[in-house]
Amino acid sequence: WRSASTVELDGWGAGANSIAGSPRASGKVLFQHADGSSECGLWSCTPGTRHITFAVDEFCHFLSGRGSYIHENGEAIPVAAGTLVFFPAGWTGTSE
Repeated sequence: WRSASTVELDGWGAGANSIAGSPRASGKVLFQHADGSSECGLWSCTPGTRHITFAVDEFCHFLSGRGSYIHENGEAIPVAAGTLVFFPAGWTGTSE
């Protein structure tokens, strides 16, 4: 793969963590270290609000779309194409 737009994503369905709307995720793991310590991939989600907790550190580079991640303490992180965000393990809040 040379471009994210050429990667065919797998349907991952709707998660049990939906709060509003019917967000459906799709994605593709492109690389996973043999020991499971790291991975790289693409992820996409349709509109909706969902509860989220990051189990491990996650670095995100948003390629398209827009939305917000709202930490349980109320801090809002707006995201759009080109936004870079680091979520430490244990980060809990909502995405919309």
